[in-house]
Amino acid sequence: MAEKQICKNFFERWTDRSIDGIVTIICWVWFIFGFLLFFSWLYLAAALFSKDPEIRFQQLNSQFYRIFFKIVKLTCPSHTIHIEEKVSPIQSAVIVCNHLSYLDPLLLIALFPKQKTIVKSRFFSMPVFGKIIAKSGYLPDKGNGRFTKMMIEQMEAMGSYLQAGGNLFVFPEGTRSRDGRFGTLNKGALKIARICKAPIYVLQLHNTNKLFPPGKFFFKTRVQNTIRMELIDCIQPDYINNQPTVTELEQRVRQAYSLRQL
Repeated sequence: MAEKQICKNFFERWTDRSIDGIVTIICWVWFIFGFLLFFSWLYLAAALFSKDPEIRFQQLNSQFYRIFFKIVKLTCPSHTIHIEEKVSPIQSAVIVCNHLSYLDPLLLIALFPKQKTIVKSRFFSMPVFGKIIAKSGYLPDKGNGRFTKMMIEQMEAMGSYLQAGGNLFVFPEGTRSRDGRFGTLNKGALKIARICKAPIYVLQLHNTNKLFPPGKFFFKTRVQNTIRMELIDCIQPDYINNQPTVTELEQRVRQAYSLRQL
């Protein structure tokens, strides 16, 4: 009996890993062949003929990742995704969110047709992908060297971009959380909100790390899981009569997360 149970457990683990591997390959293949077959010519047309290529690139990014998450839903039926109704209509705002998985920025790009974010500077040097994120108006995380001009141009245009309905979303921790808790907060996004006099929306993500854990290559497809995104605070300071400090804005953000962790 013990040997049968061991064999059964081994077979179940082997089956789970095989399915995880197959689904992961299907999902990530979209990034190559989906881009080459369906989106490469759309990006090229946007670069050559669009009146506002930056916005058009952002819209294409959003469409591309919406399809990716449809593939995820089809191939990972044990995982469901629930986005709170108040999240999708957000616009003209700086959005801060906790960070659990590499899937997090993809989900936010899929949600908002007009979006900018902060990307690690090394990605701007990648073939094709580097051109896309630069054309999309995404910001490098470092403003020195060859990124100085790019950062200055993006910051100068950020106020009008936000006023026109665009969103800047950031993960102020700068990296994925291993325990789900909110860690060290980078104040850069709060400084941008203060300079541009923009509202700050605080989002909380749950369980993306259960589908795609940090440090793993394969999706965990067989886990029963609900990925949730919710709005936990909307900070709309009186920038005219009572200019808040960056520290005060940081305290509001931390308070929002600490109340949800109680």
